[in-house]
Amino acid sequence: MAPPVCIADEQAAAVSAERLWKIFLDPHAAPEVFAGFIDAVEVEGGGGLGTISTMKVNPASGGGSYKSQVVVCDKAAWVIKWDMLEAPPAKMGDKLKSHSTEFKLQPTGNGSCLVDVKVEYERLGGGGGLSPDDEKTILEGYVHMFKMSEAYLVAHPAEYA
Repeated sequence: MAPPVCIADEQAAAVSAERLWKIFLDPHAAPEVFAGFIDAVEVEGGGGLGTISTMKVNPASGGGSYKSQVVVCDKAAWVIKWDMLEAPPAKMGDKLKSHSTEFKLQPTGNGSCLVDVKVEYERLGGGGGLSPDDEKTILEGYVHMFKMSEAYLVAHPAEYA
């Protein structure tokens, strides 16, 4: 059995780690934070460890739904990780046996931070990694969601303060 494949990126954020952490733990805010991308969310749990969220994607953004569970929630280390439980077949759900996404926040001072985004996945039927284009699509999707969170926080400086 092949080990999981890991792809990663690091991005600078113009908001504090504390504010990003708070928004990551509030799945109910997804339709507002990701307006035009996420239409609705169903949540089982309080946002922390074990919480299961099902997000309904706007048809203009490809439609379908994603179901994920928080499997790591460590504020001392600023790490949150979700396992993807269900994904639309057209969005890699037909290619992946499993995948998880981890965000690690690194406070840098002055109300900013670095965000490490890591995606680990295993292909259905084993084998190596996906094509570079597919890996880029997956990673860019998560970076895009983080950037939407950042833009929301910049536009709403009193929220999650």
